Amino acid sequence: MQQVIIIIDFGSQYTQLIARKVRELNVYCEIHPYNNLPKYNENTKGIILSGSPYSVRVANSPRIDYKALANRNPILGICYGAQLITETSEGDVQSGNSREYGRASLNIIDFNSTLFAGIKNDSQVWMSHADTIVKLPKNAKLSASTKEVENAAFEIKDENIFGLQFHPEVVHSEYGKQILENFVISICQCEADWTPQHFVQQSIDEIRAKVGDDQVVLGISGGVDSSVAGILLHRAIGTQLHCIFVNNGLLRSGEYEEVLDSYKSLGLNITGVDASKLFYYALSGISDPEAKRKAIGKTFIEVFDEAAKSIEKVKWLAQGTIYPDIIESVSVKGPSATIKSHHNVGGLPETMTLKVIEPLNTLFKDEVREVGAALGLPENILNRHPFPGPGLAIRILGDVTVEKVEILQKADKIFIDLLKQHNLYNKVWQAGAILLPVQSVGVMGDERTYERVIALRAVSSTDGMTADWCHLPYSFLAEVSTIIINQVHGINRVVYDISSKPPATIEWE
Repeated sequence: MQQVIIIIDFGSQYTQLIARKVRELNVYCEIHPYNNLPKYNENTKGIILSGSPYSVRVANSPRIDYKALANRNPILGICYGAQLITETSEGDVQSGNSREYGRASLNIIDFNSTLFAGIKNDSQVWMSHADTIVKLPKNAKLSASTKEVENAAFEIKDENIFGLQFHPEVVHSEYGKQILENFVISICQCEADWTPQHFVQQSIDEIRAKVGDDQVVLGISGGVDSSVAGILLHRAIGTQLHCIFVNNGLLRSGEYEEVLDSYKSLGLNITGVDASKLFYYALSGISDPEAKRKAIGKTFIEVFDEAAKSIEKVKWLAQGTIYPDIIESVSVKGPSATIKSHHNVGGLPETMTLKVIEPLNTLFKDEVREVGAALGLPENILNRHPFPGPGLAIRILGDVTVEKVEILQKADKIFIDLLKQHNLYNKVWQAGAILLPVQSVGVMGDERTYERVIALRAVSSTDGMTADWCHLPYSFLAEVSTIIINQVHGINRVVYDISSKPPATIEWE
């Protein structure tokens, strides 16, 4: 069984960062909300208590009986976690002048502390707390201070309990990763064996044991998540896996044929279903973005269901669900209030009565790519930009027609092809063209024109939650604009979107 570090989430914006830093140490970890803790597992090696937007001084703040956990495993409390340990162990947490935000210099008091082994004195750490520990927990020893906060770190050695007022998981904490490594590897004695290769072999064994001789169906999109899930399942069960790739008529130019050829060259058992006309019919006359998403989702379900019924003895539905999706659904704040309607595989009809298998549901996005690389996925799939589920329908503002799709496909292809030719594609998180519902006056030759406008969008990001517009060279943008206007009939103006997220979103709809 896999060793695991459990991260208990009290609602901090940094909780996923803690998990990612632990995973970078090649140690498996899981996030669980404080109000839905897992049953005790003998493979659990340590517990991390996250920060929180709450104050431990408030009566209804989130609580757990950490002492029961401490009897079994080492515990590291971060910010709120450290304050919770303090407040429930005869210490004292107060609000006052000792609050601290941003960068601070850490003065190590106990140089014999295992937690601070290899950490230079006066290194930078990141603080973000309004409350502060003014009296240490019972039997605790001071480990480190800052100029503003005396009790910046402590430990209760006899109980293997540690507390930090600062956030080691953020990049601004200079030796934060080393501190987490000291806890996870040295104190919890975890083995650094959580590697892509280890995950692949473990997953193959688990898939074979779970599926047996049953048949499995997977809706595949050409994106990274479903592609990696498909290859992983294929390695495990071969032709028992049946992949379905639906062409909704809203893909990029030539993408349906290219993706099908890529998958077939990888040996996948895949069926392509060209349902473009059905989707265009479903979208006829619809302009509202959410209505478009729902129409696409409903049509996809019908097409996928029909294709799946043609496969005999299917008992499993595979999905490319990844870990952030799982965290979202069981977060401290409860299930997500809004589920995008284009996440349609999860909405397949109950009449299918299939069991669900999600081989990637323990992985973050970057880990999915690492597993894909370990599986030998080609670069064109592995490094493909994210593409919205509803496709070009939400990049055509207003109603969707065949003519508009063809115009946008041509303009988008020029933009993406030139990004690749100028070695800019892999420097961009996501890029695409948007067809605007406006026309503008132009002059082509000796004639006056009144034609459509294309907006170009290119952003940089790490996870899509926030994004900044890419500062592409002016000469490049000029070349893209000139070629689009010259080669795409119906376009006489090109603009570039320089909005960041927030306040703007990456997509326009």
